[in-house]
Amino acid sequence: MIEWANTQATDVLSLDVPSGVDATSGVTPGVFVTPDWTLTLALPKTGLGDAATGSIVLADLGIPLEAFRRAGVSLDRSPFDKRFLIPLHRA
Repeated sequence: MIEWANTQATDVLSLDVPSGVDATSGVTPGVFVTPDWTLTLALPKTGLGDAATGSIVLADLGIPLEAFRRAGVSLDRSPFDKRFLIPLHRA
């Protein structure tokens, strides 16, 4: 399916992380989807720094700040404010 998706003459959207890409390292040990956009959920994934992920947009899932804190992610406030989507830019 990945090879098929990469050959289609249409835009491709990956949800959270493109199939075949390691979310933490960005390593692609085999074939992987090369999307036009990646809609990543809740927090940016460190493995999405590669240009092969297309444009990256962060989506709010409504996770309470306390849940992030319990998971060891320190946030003073939601990065979303009153937005649902945030376009991300590579550093």
